[in-house]
Amino acid sequence: MRNERIIKRALITEKADRLRERNCYQFEVAKKANKREIKEAVERLFNVNVTDVKTANFRGKPKRMGISFGYTTGYKKATVTLKPGQKIELIEGA
Repeated sequence: MRNERIIKRALITEKADRLRERNCYQFEVAKKANKREIKEAVERLFNVNVTDVKTANFRGKPKRMGISFGYTTGYKKATVTLKPGQKIELIEGA
């Protein structure tokens, strides 16, 4: 899988802002990507050294539209910890 397809987008939330102070960044990633692939993709795309990767899978929430019933799409979130002194410039400027 290509690096651009593994990392879908950076998550910009209040919790992600607090984690950035501890040198951790959150990304929405491909559901089939494993920790090793996520680490390599972040290192190649942003030219940083990754020390730890944690992942979490989120199911879609149930929704109703009139009579019909369905679910929103689920996603996979990765929390990436960088070596001390490094940061990702694209996210810091947002």
